[in-house]
Amino acid sequence: MKRSQVIYRIFVIAIFAFLAFWNCEAQVQTSSSLRGGTTKQSISKNRTRISFNKDWKFFLGDEPNAKNVIFTDANWRKLTLPHDWSIEGKFDEKNPAKPEGGGLPTGIGWYRKEFLAPANFKTRLITVEFDGVYKNSEVWINGKYLGKRPYGYSSFPYEISGFLKAGKNVIAVKVDNSAQPDSRWYSGSGIYRNVWLTSTAKIAVENWGTFVNATVAENIALIAIKARIINRMLKSQSVIIQNSIYSPDGKLVQKNDPYKVQIDTFGLTVNSDIQISNPKLWSVENPNQYKLVTQILQNGKVIDTYEIKFGIRSFSFDAEKGFSLNGKPMKILGVCMHHDLGALGAVVNVRAMERQLEILKAMGCNAIRTAHNPPAPEFLDLCDKMGFLVMDEAFDMWVKKKNKNDYHLNFPEWHHQDLEDMIKRDRNHPSIILWSIGNEIREQFDSTGVAITKELVSIVKKLDTSRPVISALTETDAKKNFIYQANALDIYGLNYNHKLYKDFPKNYPGVKFLATETTSALQTRGFYDTADTIRRWPKDGKTKFTQGNKEWSASAYDNVSAYWGSTHEETWKAAKQYDHVSGLFVWTGFDYLGEPLPYAWPARSSYFGIVDLAGFPKDSYYMYQSEWTTKPVLHILPHWNWDNGKSVEVWAYYNNADEVELYLNGKSLGKKSKQGDDLHVLWNVNFEPGTLKAVSRKEGKEVLVREVKTAGAPAKIEVIADRKNIKADGKDLSFITVRILDAAGNIVPNADNLVQFKIEGEGFIAGVDNGFQASLEPFKANYRKAFHGLCLAILQSTEKAGTIKLTATSNGLSSSTITINTSK
Repeated sequence: MKRSQVIYRIFVIAIFAFLAFWNCEAQVQTSSSLRGGTTKQSISKNRTRISFNKDWKFFLGDEPNAKNVIFTDANWRKLTLPHDWSIEGKFDEKNPAKPEGGGLPTGIGWYRKEFLAPANFKTRLITVEFDGVYKNSEVWINGKYLGKRPYGYSSFPYEISGFLKAGKNVIAVKVDNSAQPDSRWYSGSGIYRNVWLTSTAKIAVENWGTFVNATVAENIALIAIKARIINRMLKSQSVIIQNSIYSPDGKLVQKNDPYKVQIDTFGLTVNSDIQISNPKLWSVENPNQYKLVTQILQNGKVIDTYEIKFGIRSFSFDAEKGFSLNGKPMKILGVCMHHDLGALGAVVNVRAMERQLEILKAMGCNAIRTAHNPPAPEFLDLCDKMGFLVMDEAFDMWVKKKNKNDYHLNFPEWHHQDLEDMIKRDRNHPSIILWSIGNEIREQFDSTGVAITKELVSIVKKLDTSRPVISALTETDAKKNFIYQANALDIYGLNYNHKLYKDFPKNYPGVKFLATETTSALQTRGFYDTADTIRRWPKDGKTKFTQGNKEWSASAYDNVSAYWGSTHEETWKAAKQYDHVSGLFVWTGFDYLGEPLPYAWPARSSYFGIVDLAGFPKDSYYMYQSEWTTKPVLHILPHWNWDNGKSVEVWAYYNNADEVELYLNGKSLGKKSKQGDDLHVLWNVNFEPGTLKAVSRKEGKEVLVREVKTAGAPAKIEVIADRKNIKADGKDLSFITVRILDAAGNIVPNADNLVQFKIEGEGFIAGVDNGFQASLEPFKANYRKAFHGLCLAILQSTEKAGTIKLTATSNGLSSSTITINTSK
């Protein structure tokens, strides 16, 4: 045998031996904390996805050498992700982000983490997945550069198998949010969303690789499944694909016949269909979700399992009839939401997001617009689970800037990747009914908007044709709006301009319509002013908004709006009147950090929310609740502490009743009924101390009674937990409402007492707040002044089961204590 033949045979034998080693049964060895001691987790050639949040080190500042393996980080701060360093800082007008960005520090930060490579990493695909880093992240593994992602709202993975080594490995992440001003609102800074480590076989379903499109006709659901399979082996491979679908209660309902495919080294997209009889539909009332399990088998063994949840539902937008879900007409009753979580900043926390959605659900809200960027994946999971429709938005600007250092700098190079990643990541969520490619994009006034619109819509449609594409527009003249002139959008989205709703079908015949952003009413919880001079912020944008300026507050009577907006009542009256208006998204559901219009410093958060930053509803909340829900509502405002003889407007929001009768100290002040399109009734009452009582009646029978009493001096503290039992997982939260009461137990409406918090046990204070838009007190503290009688403490569990005891004290007041139980 020739020498060359011997060498060739040896080479072939070595290759087959190597491939056999790859295909052997394996155990993965990971650190229990991904640093330190080890535990063994059997994966049987299957997929694992574990949290990569623990045991990071952080340095605020620039350390270029931190990317190197040999680098001393012993003095760096230890922390668990997600993390937002901006929210930990002090408010300062001189911070580069300015009040429009929340008035908190930004800058450059570095993160490092040591971790043990899985014992079988050479036979696996190991991927690190970042759900979001704000912004300009750069990542290194063992000193090797993985890449950069400028957009702070994108999720992105890096395959790191080829960079790992046995034993200790080092990942380093640089985050650069120093170029300011950047965002038009508070963005946060750092690795503010979750990080994951995924291990799969060399043949596996690609990250975000499965897409399920469910259509329904005559009680039969057709489930079209598309899966992208990757192959990192050295040659083409033969595998078996099996899809199984499980019902909302976890039972196997259908699976396809296994089918064999040949996957070359470029990968393969496979398609299959499954039918389900009498499906349980996903809706806002009954958000049923199915589970798809895709398995890849080779040589009779499962080598990869990929699971996703999805919903079966149908929906449509009609130019005349508006929106329908599962064949039933309904209004989209939505709000716009920025991503910050108040005192927690940009840090993703599932319970904090869930609380926001619970508050909005109780108001009757059924839809969320993710203003103006892709949200955290967990937020969409919650919308799926809780029954919210979602308008998923990609960008706030394209090439034309809104701020000097915003995304317009990255759009030319990165928009395709960022938009594609958003669609792939999110397209299986049943909650999502709309893809939005932009908000108030300035290219709508420029001919370049035509080409860019067509390109962005094309990117979306290549990945998902099951949902319409929209953009939130402000230019109302179709002949001047170049985004509309592109003739690529499926629905016309209009921000504000509610007076145009009536004639929209005449001006835009055959065009589907949605009010993508409305209202921009300005309100401060608990502050009341009825002066006509403050009903609008001056349109010139220069005249100072002076009424109530010494208090940095805006009236909670729903009589103030930004010059481009309207009151809550004005907009809703217009939206509900016309069937062709598919729905609306109110600006905004909650107050958010940054954009403190109409005030300058010290205002540092918005006045637009229906709910304040701490999660306390403003009075307009009850207007929506009376209109958007069928449960009985009766709400009266304002408080009842005024100067003797002052004429006070008393408003009542109500439903499920014919009239409301108002009493002052037992004397009737008359009955009132809503007339025409009225959304509230009112009385002008000369103040005298005592009890203001409202009674709603239907056909003469009492429905609800509400009372507001004149409060005395502050005397005691009351603490109320939204949940007294939470998980000992290091992430769960209990939101503690602190109320300042008089001796009789009435809330004191103007109390601003400083409350001190003492905590004991297995938890810590994650943040404090009071909802006041111009408070410069830190969110990370053990104290907070009450604002109009309320403040908030957010308690977070540790990973040890036990109790958390919180004591609230204030000089001259009786203290209050509450105990929260934590369990595994």
